[in-house]
Amino acid sequence: MRTHVLILGAGFGGLELATRLSEELAGEVLVTLIDRSDSFIFGFSKLDVLFGRRTLDEVRYFYRDISRPGVEFRQETVISIDPEARRVITDRGTHDADVLVVALGADLAPEATPGLVEGGYEFYSPAGAERARDALAAFDSGVAVIAVLGGFFKCPPAPNETAFMLHDFLSRRGVRDAVTIYLASPLGKPIPISDETSDAIVSLLVERGVEYWPSSLVTRLDPEAKVAHFRDGQRLTYDLFLGIPIHRAPAVVVESGLTEDGWIPVDPATFATRFPDVYAVGDVTSAPVPRAGVIAEGEASTVADVLVARIRGGDLPGPYQGAAVCYMEMGGDKIGRVDVTFLAGPGPTALFSPPSHELALEKRRFGASRRRRWFGHELA
Repeated sequence: MRTHVLILGAGFGGLELATRLSEELAGEVLVTLIDRSDSFIFGFSKLDVLFGRRTLDEVRYFYRDISRPGVEFRQETVISIDPEARRVITDRGTHDADVLVVALGADLAPEATPGLVEGGYEFYSPAGAERARDALAAFDSGVAVIAVLGGFFKCPPAPNETAFMLHDFLSRRGVRDAVTIYLASPLGKPIPISDETSDAIVSLLVERGVEYWPSSLVTRLDPEAKVAHFRDGQRLTYDLFLGIPIHRAPAVVVESGLTEDGWIPVDPATFATRFPDVYAVGDVTSAPVPRAGVIAEGEASTVADVLVARIRGGDLPGPYQGAAVCYMEMGGDKIGRVDVTFLAGPGPTALFSPPSHELALEKRRFGASRRRRWFGHELA
């Protein structure tokens, strides 16, 4: 009988795991891939939507296009998870699994920062990016604040990318001199693991006239006065507020008993949870790596290696190295790159490659290769 692998969540992690299992264990596994959405959107594409470069329809890739041997996609909403029994109940039925993999990501909680919903814009969800896009289109003077509102958030380069792209967006419209841009983050530096990389990014922010406020956390907004209040007592009056909301594990995951301190603890070598035959990858875990799509993809590949060894027999793979390449939009149609390694060697490292048109082409190839791999779309 085939091993039934149930994957909850069809983001980078879920898509890569389903693809690997289909490639290497076709005929030996049955993969059920569940997601509440009908389509996938690359996280970096939301910035394209925010700045009007592409529409949401142009960046959606539909799960119905997945055509992999042994893989079945179901658009369903997870209602409950029993990790001991490996049983999942959705709005459309019950699924029992031999192996359960939780890849449901992190939910956004804009309501967790008082005043954000009424007085600002979150741009991390597809709908939020659309709403913020319309506000940006009408914004041509005043103070724009980009703020990270929690300590953990998807895609660490995104706040800096937003500042670079906003500078470029306003410059093209001829109104940059009429706008003051602030970038506030609770992190002490853009890339905490590397002073050299952080210094390079800060230098580029300063070069573009962006006011960078590290170690600064906005705790609430006053929507009527349009004032952002910071943890240290500082205040900042704004005309446009773009916030990266507080992130939380999905409620259904917390209620399942999988989490500790809000996230799922895993063995960072195999991504096994404390429940037998239950794994977790991506933003929903407390693994000591950033929350990013490319990281989730690497984690999923590790789980695939573990399952292949288990089902086919053989030695377990070496531990996950936490290595990834992160591309960073920097305006002017140029892309920078940060090569990171978190779990190999005595400590994490990051190497920054300055922005170039060549790296912009490399990023496009990165996206195109995943579209072809996961959805069968031709490279473009």
